Amino acid sequence: MKSFRQFLVIGAMMLALTVVAGAEEKSSDTKSEAPKQLKNQTHCPVMGGKIDSTVYTDIQGQRVYHCCPMCSGKLKADPDTFFKKAAAEGVLFENIQTSCPVSGEKLQQKSIYTDYEGRRVYFCCSECREPFDKDPQKYFKRLDQTDSEASDEKPSSGGHDGHNH
Repeated sequence: MKSFRQFLVIGAMMLALTVVAGAEEKSSDTKSEAPKQLKNQTHCPVMGGKIDSTVYTDIQGQRVYHCCPMCSGKLKADPDTFFKKAAAEGVLFENIQTSCPVSGEKLQQKSIYTDYEGRRVYFCCSECREPFDKDPQKYFKRLDQTDSEASDEKPSSGGHDGHNH
């Protein structure tokens, strides 16, 4: 009878430990992860080697440095893959934007932005975020256009009617 009681006590203790451990695990699952700290680019997103500051590709408003000239073509062929990978690693590329991708207006200051899959995109005003969020790829194409091409195509007002810049 004594061994049966010991068995019950040990079983109850194990059950209690399992419940407590499960509760701790569950509470840690509900905690939100801290946002990833963004860091400057130090390695080539294509080959992973150390960057050479004289070798880069300007794409979608970002300056992406490479380890060698061969990496540029691979980045241009599939930029989303490399930008997403960089975002997962917390890498922030050098932004070289001069105009808002939605309105086409020159950026007076770079204070309104969104981070989208490895790219920091600046806007002339907060109203431009919504159209961008609805179709980012459309606006990334605009960022890739040269100034002369951009002036030929008039960007949609993107909600700009009625406010002055």
